Amino acid sequence: MKKVCLIASSGGHFEQIMMLRPLIEKYDGFVVTEKTTYDLSIGFAKLYHLKQINRHEFKFPYYMFINFIKSFSIFLKEKPDVIISTGALATIPMCVLGKILKRKIVFIESFAKTNSPTLSGKLVYKFADVFIIQWESMKDFYPNATFLGSIY
Repeated sequence: MKKVCLIASSGGHFEQIMMLRPLIEKYDGFVVTEKTTYDLSIGFAKLYHLKQINRHEFKFPYYMFINFIKSFSIFLKEKPDVIISTGALATIPMCVLGKILKRKIVFIESFAKTNSPTLSGKLVYKFADVFIIQWESMKDFYPNATFLGSIY
């Protein structure tokens, strides 16, 4: 059976990835998100946390390195076959590791983005196996993306 990793930053990105929650039950899956101050009462047996990061912080490179180490540890423990992400920056290390280790990478660009790409989307678009957009207007930025409409 395939193992699925659903990974997203906190907030809206996490809300979007939770629309794919049935995949966790269908496949041997797990969830990775940022550690925040609010309670994530989502009832997953396998929930992992990364450091919440902001690219404008002075310690951004350090936090990105920490997330790379944490992602590598999670990857070795869980060995996912498919990594599905809705972004943002905290998810980049897991996506890069997955690609290096020859796993399928599926990236879903944010529902909130209708006229401009996200930074994480621009990065992952370069190597994702499947890149999904939720608005047809985003084809201007991601010409090879698959338009599937809203995740909601």
